[in-house]
Amino acid sequence: MNNWQKTLIITGLTLAIGGCYLLWVLHQRHQPGVVKQPDPGQALSKDDLAVVKAYFPQHFDDLQKLAGTSAWIKSGYTMSYFPYAGGRVEFGKRVGLLPPAQRIEIRKIIKAVAPAAAHDGIEPGGMQAFVVFALPQGPDLYAVAVGVLKGGEEGYFTDMIVYYDDPHTIYGDWGNAVWSAIDAHQVKPGMSELETRMAIGSKVHVDGQTEGDRTVTYDVNGKSTVVTYSQNHATEIKSESGQSSN
Repeated sequence: MNNWQKTLIITGLTLAIGGCYLLWVLHQRHQPGVVKQPDPGQALSKDDLAVVKAYFPQHFDDLQKLAGTSAWIKSGYTMSYFPYAGGRVEFGKRVGLLPPAQRIEIRKIIKAVAPAAAHDGIEPGGMQAFVVFALPQGPDLYAVAVGVLKGGEEGYFTDMIVYYDDPHTIYGDWGNAVWSAIDAHQVKPGMSELETRMAIGSKVHVDGQTEGDRTVTYDVNGKSTVVTYSQNHATEIKSESGQSSN
C-alpha cells in the first residue's frame, strides 16, 4: 500500500467518524422532550456542539458547488498556494502557506498535474484538484490543492482544509478579545487548543494524549511556538526566540 492510499484511508475514516458524530448531534437536537444527562466525564462544550458544515465530496463534479462561494482556511499554515494566470497554475512561483481563518473567494475548480517538487500539502507528482480563488484584498487569482485523482481513485479533502461558513459565526461565543487575537494570528494566555489552532495553524507536534492538558509545538510558517495547556487553557506560551508569557 503506497503513501497516497494510506492517506486516503485515514482521511476517509476521519470524515466518516466526523459524519457519524454530526448525525448523532442532529438526532439529539430533534428529540423533543428527551433530555439526556451527559456523562460527567464526557461533557460536551459549546465548541463540540458547534455546527461545522461538511460536504463529503466523492467525485470531482461534487466540488463544483463551491464555485462562486466564500470559504475560510481551517488547516492553517499547512497548504501551499500558487499564482494562477493564463489558465494554469504557476507551480514555480509558490506564494507561501495559507494562514488560518483566511477568507478566500472561490472562482472555480480545476484539474492540474502537480510536479513532484511542488510541495503543495497533498502528494504531488500527479493529477490533482485545485480550488482557484481570490483573496478579499485583491484581484489576483491563486490555486490550492484540495484533492487527488490517481489510478482511477479520487480523494478530496475540502472538509478538512476549509470552513464553508465564517468561523467568526460558527464560534461566535468566543468574544471580541479572542477573535481580535486570532485575526492578528496571535495566541494569548487562556486560549483553548481550538482557538490557538485558529490563530496560529494546524501544523503541530503534540506532547501528551489529552487535548487541553498537554504541550503543543506549532510550526507557524517556519517558526516555532510552544504552548502548554491546563484544563484547555493556555498557561505558558514560548516563542522560537525563547520569550514566554503566562
